[in-house]
Amino acid sequence: MTERDGATAGSGERSRRRTVGLVAGLFVLSTAAGAYEIAPASVLPLVRESLGVGATAAGWLVSVMYLTAVVASVPVGAALDRVSVRRAVAAAALALLVAGGWGWAAAVAGAYWWLFASRILGGFAYVVFWNAGANLVGQAVDAEVRATAVGVFTASAPVGFALGQFGSPLVAEALGWEAALPTFAALAVVGVAVFLLATRGRSLAVEADAPSREEFAALFRNRAAWTLCILSFLGFSLYLFLNSWLPSYLTDSLGVSLAAGGLLTALFPAVGVVSRTGGGVLSDRLFGGKRRPVALLSFAAAAPAVAGFVAVSSVAPVVALVVVSGFAVQLALGLFYTYVVEVVSPAVRTTAVSMLTSVGLLGAFLAPIVGGEIIARAGYRPAFLLATGVAVLGAVLSWYAPEVR
Repeated sequence: MTERDGATAGSGERSRRRTVGLVAGLFVLSTAAGAYEIAPASVLPLVRESLGVGATAAGWLVSVMYLTAVVASVPVGAALDRVSVRRAVAAAALALLVAGGWGWAAAVAGAYWWLFASRILGGFAYVVFWNAGANLVGQAVDAEVRATAVGVFTASAPVGFALGQFGSPLVAEALGWEAALPTFAALAVVGVAVFLLATRGRSLAVEADAPSREEFAALFRNRAAWTLCILSFLGFSLYLFLNSWLPSYLTDSLGVSLAAGGLLTALFPAVGVVSRTGGGVLSDRLFGGKRRPVALLSFAAAAPAVAGFVAVSSVAPVVALVVVSGFAVQLALGLFYTYVVEVVSPAVRTTAVSMLTSVGLLGAFLAPIVGGEIIARAGYRPAFLLATGVAVLGAVLSWYAPEVR
C-alpha cells in the first residue's frame, strides 16, 4: 500500500468515526429528551400529592410536550433548513438543561404553572433533536444503509421512554420525584459534547441553501409526502393508544395487578428498540432499498394482533399479543423518516421531516383521548375494534404509497 493509499484509508476511518459520533451524540440527546418527557408518567401519584392537582392536570405535564411538538415542529423544521444545525442542536441542549433545572425548582416550590411552562421549553428542545437528528443521520451515511441508520436513531425514543419509566421511581425514592427532571435532562451534556466533537469543522448535509418560496410551497402540495404523513398519523395513533390503555385493559378485563400490568405493557415500547432498527434493515437488505413493503407489512401484521385483544381472555396469549403488536406497530415508524426525505426536494428535507413529526404526533396526542372516550362510553371491545380498523386503513393506504429505491 502506498503512502497515499494509507492516507486515504486513514481519512476514511476518521470519517467513519465522526459519523458514528454524530449518530451517537444525537441518539443520546434524543434519549435524554425522551426520558425527561415521560418522567412524570410513572410517578403521577407523587406528582398529584406534592402539587395538589388532579389526574388530568398531572397528565398534562406529559401531554403538553406532544402538543408542543405538534404546534412547533413545522416552524422548527423550516428554521433548521435555514440556520446552522450545530448551533441549533447546541441551543436545544442548553434549553433542555434549563427546562430540567427550571422544572425542578418549580416542582419543589409547588408552582404547577411554572412547571408546565418549563415542560413547553423542553418540548421545543425535543423537536429540534428529533427533526435535526432524523435528517442528519440519514444524510450522513450512504444511501444503501440510510434506512438502517435512521432506524437506529429513532430507537432512541423507546430507549428514552424505558429509561424514564423505570428510572423515575428510583430517582424519586432517593432524591424526590422532582429530581428526575434535571437528572434526565443532564444526559444532554454527554450527547451534545459527542455531537459537537464529531461535527467540528464538518459541513453537514442538511445545511444546504435555504429553500425558495416555490420549493417550500411545493412541499405542501406534494401528495407523496402527505400520504406518508397520514401513515405516520395512523401509526403513532396505534402506538399511543395501546401504550396508554393496555395497563388499564389488563387490570380491568383480565384481573392483572397494576404493577404487573405496567411491567407487561413495558414490553410494548421496549420491542421498538429492535423493531424500529429492524424496519430499516428489512428495507435496505431484504427489499433492496424499497420502503413501501415494510410499511405494508407493519400495518398488515398489526391489524390481526390488535384484533386479538378482543378475542382472548387469558394472560399468556395477551403477553404474546403485546410483543407482536408492539413489534408490528413500530416496524415502520422509524422508516417513515427516511421515506419522506426521498420523495421531496433536497432543499426542504428537514421541513418535510418536521411535517411528518407534527402530523404523526397529532395522532399520538389525540389517540389516548379518543380511545379513553370510547372506553368510557362503550368499553374496551369497540375501542380495540376501532384500532384494528386504523391498522387496516394503514395497510390499504400503504399499498398506494409511492415507491422509492
